[in-house]
Amino acid sequence: MEGWFTTPADGDAEQPHLIGAKCVKCATYVFPPRASGCPNPRCDSDELAPTPLSRRGKVWSYTENQYAPPPPFRAPDPFEAYALAAVELEAEGLVVLGQVAKGVLAADLTVGMEMQLEIGTLYSDTDADGNPVDHLVYVWAPAAPKGS
Repeated sequence: MEGWFTTPADGDAEQPHLIGAKCVKCATYVFPPRASGCPNPRCDSDELAPTPLSRRGKVWSYTENQYAPPPPFRAPDPFEAYALAAVELEAEGLVVLGQVAKGVLAADLTVGMEMQLEIGTLYSDTDADGNPVDHLVYVWAPAAPKGS
């Protein structure tokens, strides 16, 4: 999911954000990012520009995954259940699906709950030299009150 969100390595350690795209003609937002093909059926533009998206939004829907995904997907062993949330972004109105931060399950979520973007570790392994590597993913977490 490279190019979909900023990470601490990008120099954005305190405020990670999703990277979407915005139509240069009608201002329609899209995620994940792409360079062409406005999704608005009333727009004939073929040019989308990369743009940072809101870090906050409200839970639109949610569920919980109780089963390890099949190969080729990786899952921790032993598998731990995790929640997924569709979050409507604050400014754009775009709904973005993502995992919820570890330790937050479906029972902890409610529709309309304020969420904020964070970065989590999807899984860890080693590179060709045997060095540990964390594979990062964006996650939704219950939002701290604004101004905190």
